[in-house]
Amino acid sequence: MAEISASLVKELRELTGAGMMDCKSALAENKGDIEAAVDWLRKRGLSKAAKKAGRIAAEGLVGIAVEGGKGVVVEVNSETDFVARNDHFQGLVKLITQVALHHGADVEKIKAAKAGSGTIAEAIASGIATIGENLNLRRAAMLKVGSGAIGSYMHNSIADGLGRIGVVVALESKGKADALADFGRKVAMHVAAANPQAIAPSALAPAVIARERDVIADKARAAGKPANVIEKIVESGLKTFYKEVCLLDQAYVHDPAKSVAQALKEAESQTGAPVKITGFVRYALGEGVEKQEQDFAAEVAAAARPS
Repeated sequence: MAEISASLVKELRELTGAGMMDCKSALAENKGDIEAAVDWLRKRGLSKAAKKAGRIAAEGLVGIAVEGGKGVVVEVNSETDFVARNDHFQGLVKLITQVALHHGADVEKIKAAKAGSGTIAEAIASGIATIGENLNLRRAAMLKVGSGAIGSYMHNSIADGLGRIGVVVALESKGKADALADFGRKVAMHVAAANPQAIAPSALAPAVIARERDVIADKARAAGKPANVIEKIVESGLKTFYKEVCLLDQAYVHDPAKSVAQALKEAESQTGAPVKITGFVRYALGEGVEKQEQDFAAEVAAAARPS
């Protein structure tokens, strides 16, 4: 049996809200595989989490910029959160965002792009030397519309276009520009709050749906449900799942009595034309990056030892 570390048990507890012994058993049963352990707990009704949340760890800033029918989101990381308030760093992130807006979202192409007398890669190197921390352009994404608007929203903003959660949403429509922009911002705010995985169920990866179907079916079998009832339970459970993770099916944060799809239909009366959400990007600072835990007391003790 694989040895299960306390840190792994702690991580599973944070992801699922399950008890310590249940988490330890889940990890032991699944040879330390945390994804399988999450499903193991869920199948037994021991997990409070419907899906694994991204682990917020890296510091820095998310930047967004919109111009005409296109919008970009970038994430630039630093080692500490103090750097986010540094004017030099903020200027660097704004520069990178503008370059991405005009050169596309490929990280290597952004780094190679000219900015003033040098490249973005050189500007980052200069920032490292000036600020004294490692800086990294982690990722970038772009959305475009042929006719319509790009809605945007920055949560926890510390400066124009800079913050911790950035969202852009693409709306295809021939409707009124002002009404489209207003609705686009509201949808972007919704995405920031609700964190959908896809626009609609058809856009979810088949493996995601299959995994959810398996979890629901196994829970029903464990509860002793007959085979002819399990499929109905699965279909009902999937509808609930779609309401949690699919943008159009989610309860609209500005009016939870309606879905985003219903809000979209109502918005068309303001825009004067059909509106289609064709894409969204949501960057939360540091999501999916595990930060190495540091023992400050041990660091001080190590520094005090004679060399």
